[in-house]
Amino acid sequence: MESTVGLRERKKAATREAVHKAALNLAVEHGFEHLTVEAIADAAGISRRTFSNYFTAKEDAVLWGEEQHIKGLVLAFRARPPHEGPWQALAGAVLDRFPTEEPPDRETAIRSRLALRHPTLLARQLANHAVLETDLREAITDRGGLTPLEAGCLGAAFLASIRLAMQRWVAGDEADDPRELIMETMAAMAGVFG
Repeated sequence: MESTVGLRERKKAATREAVHKAALNLAVEHGFEHLTVEAIADAAGISRRTFSNYFTAKEDAVLWGEEQHIKGLVLAFRARPPHEGPWQALAGAVLDRFPTEEPPDRETAIRSRLALRHPTLLARQLANHAVLETDLREAITDRGGLTPLEAGCLGAAFLASIRLAMQRWVAGDEADDPRELIMETMAAMAGVFG
């Protein structure tokens, strides 16, 4: 029974990934404003109804990968050694999540560019960040030492650091290592508020 559930979950994950990649590719090829759920479903080889089992709108399909990155950062933060301070643990989570030997993520650049150019996508991205900010606040609070308000401020500052670093990366030629840009931005943030 476990292998059936495992297989089913893997198939769902593969379908979600295929839909996400189809949405990104079509948005780049035809423009986000011309992107439709029907076109995404066709490109992913699924029905419109199946699309709605995975995503509520085209914006969700485009932004899914970013959401996964941030959820992964929250998990990496939770796994950091307990002796680290929260800001240090957040920086460590970035280093854990984005190994230096991996090339910069082209999909991240595409999503960032699209969000900067399309208000509906940017609005959805900000709404997603609000939910993820709550997850991050809870993770920081669970670590101990900070009130929920302080943890929320720290989480918001961290996500702002990532957003600013990604904007810098996308505005450049992507030759820079996004990980280094995140670390620089976090250091600047710590310096301002430190």
